[in-house]
Amino acid sequence: MSEENCCNGMNSNQIRQANATSGAVYGLGLIGAAIYFISHATTFWLGVFGFLKAVVWPAILVYEALRALGA
Repeated sequence: MSEENCCNGMNSNQIRQANATSGAVYGLGLIGAAIYFISHATTFWLGVFGFLKAVVWPAILVYEALRALGA
């Protein structure tokens, strides 16, 4: 399979730029979620749990969206 067929005609620089952009968005979401969950924690262990939730927030978001859609 050629690179054009598998990547919708994007060259390798465009693919790297798209990956960098999505990584930046995920990073900002991670920081925002960590600040939110940790600021609402009342104990140290709830803060640790909040950080772990911040790491997996995209999976939780997709799960809840699919559950709400009935998929």
